[in-house]
Amino acid sequence: MPHHHDHEHSELSEIELRVRALETLLTDKGYIDPPALDALIETYETKVGPKNGAKVVAKAWADPDYRERLMADATAAIAELGFVGRQGEHMVAVENTGTAHNMVVCTLCSCYPWTVLGLPPVWYKSAPYRSRAVRDPRGVLAEFGVTLPADKEIKVWDSTAEVRYLVVPERPQGTDGWSEEDLADLVTRDSMIGTGLALDPAQKESAA
Repeated sequence: MPHHHDHEHSELSEIELRVRALETLLTDKGYIDPPALDALIETYETKVGPKNGAKVVAKAWADPDYRERLMADATAAIAELGFVGRQGEHMVAVENTGTAHNMVVCTLCSCYPWTVLGLPPVWYKSAPYRSRAVRDPRGVLAEFGVTLPADKEIKVWDSTAEVRYLVVPERPQGTDGWSEEDLADLVTRDSMIGTGLALDPAQKESAA
């Protein structure tokens, strides 16, 4: 009886096998450099992402001088913390207040501040979000579970290839004296896009 050499005993999925085969082919043809690819993957797995942005926001909450620098020149202030790289070269910070809420979209494509927020979520790149965020921001926020007072202004910022935005959410009450590390735990990715709010201390305790 002939034996079929299938992949049923492989620990890799069919997709993973295809990716590996493609990577091998591109490497053999000299189109990619494996060490460079590994470094790129490591960067997006360990060195960029929402935790970076959370550190920026927490420091702005805790350090008035840093907040002032962040609002004046976000690119430079973010670089102070070592967060630099592709799609983070031209940053602008916008701050939520008691009277205004900021929300970020990219209507033309999916420009996004990778350095501080990592890779964009699928919904951020979707056509419905990109179109409705501008036309009906309050309705979009409601779908994310965010209901704001009717008299609170909603400002929508449209990212471009030249400028990307970071929302500094309002600091939750009851966090006086908290360390920057503890404050950062309250900052979510969505709160830095504007489709969410920072967690309050009770939410953090219930999630622990």
